[in-house]
Amino acid sequence: MNTRNVPRRGPGTLRQALAGPRYLLTSWPWRSLAYTLTTLVVGGVLFFVALPVYAPWTVFVAMVGQGHSTGELTVTFLSGLFTVVFFAPLVAIPLGALERRRLHLVMPDENSSGHRAPPAGLWGWARTRYSEAATWREVAYAVVMFPIFGLAFLVVVALATATIVLAISPLLLFNENEPAISMGWTTLTTPLEAMPYALVSPLTAALLLYACGLMSYGHGVIARALLVGPPKEELRAELDQVTESRARLVNAFEYERRRIERDLHDGAQQRLVALSMDLGMARIDLEEGSPADQRVVAAQAKADELIDELRELVRGIHPRVLTDRGLHDALQELADHCPVPVTVETAIPNRLPPHVEGTAYFVVAEALTNVYKHAGATAVTVRAHLAPGDLRALGAAQETTTAILTVEVTDNGVGGADQRKGSGLTGLSDRVAVMGGTMGLTSPEGGPTRIRVELPCGPIPTNPTP
Repeated sequence: MNTRNVPRRGPGTLRQALAGPRYLLTSWPWRSLAYTLTTLVVGGVLFFVALPVYAPWTVFVAMVGQGHSTGELTVTFLSGLFTVVFFAPLVAIPLGALERRRLHLVMPDENSSGHRAPPAGLWGWARTRYSEAATWREVAYAVVMFPIFGLAFLVVVALATATIVLAISPLLLFNENEPAISMGWTTLTTPLEAMPYALVSPLTAALLLYACGLMSYGHGVIARALLVGPPKEELRAELDQVTESRARLVNAFEYERRRIERDLHDGAQQRLVALSMDLGMARIDLEEGSPADQRVVAAQAKADELIDELRELVRGIHPRVLTDRGLHDALQELADHCPVPVTVETAIPNRLPPHVEGTAYFVVAEALTNVYKHAGATAVTVRAHLAPGDLRALGAAQETTTAILTVEVTDNGVGGADQRKGSGLTGLSDRVAVMGGTMGLTSPEGGPTRIRVELPCGPIPTNPTP
């Protein structure tokens, strides 16, 4: 039987290494020592860099209890608060970036930032950074860094000094002119007396490495809690939940809209048609031109007008032609009803998912309404075509191409449209975003105006049952 020698892997984390008996035989002691020593360097630099931030507080603490007036204390307190609010983030943000890089020494996981991408410009950066919780967590870390630096300094200096003194004590006592070495509980005068203590120095060195490991682990836990954003897996899981929830909402909206359209079409509209027919039959028994006949004629005309209005309402909720014949014919019907001449160009070889067709239809309907109400255009072009999209996983071991429906509405009007002004374009953009699509608007002064919408044609969950 053939066997393979599989090399033993060391402990995966610093915590596992500290809990095991082979800690000193791994790389973790040296990583922890490097982390601790660089902590001393970073802490020392931070002490001087952050001096303008904590100096007012130092003065305030020194003034308390020394008989200073309330006004002086208030001014000092407000000065300290001002420096923290406005200048502490300027120190903490680069400190956080540096510390996330150093954290890989003891926690080599994904140490990503919790900051959002700011808008362009200095004001956009300042507004984003000063309003983020991640920034103020970095400020809190900068405060915590001072006691961490003090503890690391005391432990490292004490144990390193003890290790060095014990190791070289016999060498120091070889020179007869050197004074005796006091160990606290005893005094060494000869190299022979110092030899047992020199043999103990490896133990203090090991103690130093263990102390660095414990301090580095504690420091790393604090740094991860304050400086590191959620891992990408967690963000992906949250994004998947939001996507599924959005799809369910879209699905429920589509179902409810179809239910209302069906009730109006099969219920109220049919009863109005029956009423109009009954009024027409009633005229047979009336003398033509009589007052009663005239009232019935007027009632029938009003019923017919109401039927037309109801049909327009049903078409606005969900046009029957869209369900029966598809997007091309629905867009052509919109063009026929538009007061402005409209040219429709489509390249859609097959039927699309209902939610995609519905969104594209209402985008074009709203765009055409804006054209003849506001644009003053004399010609409009509507283009819709299907194109392959990005590869998107649809199963555990399957990938397929998700098609993208692109819809463009272009007019030769006056231009100047701006969706930031809270017009119907904002509603269009929101509706497209709910479907996972994107919308772009180009409308310079003087025209032309172009609305471009891209809608992914992926599936959504099954419609809820009535």
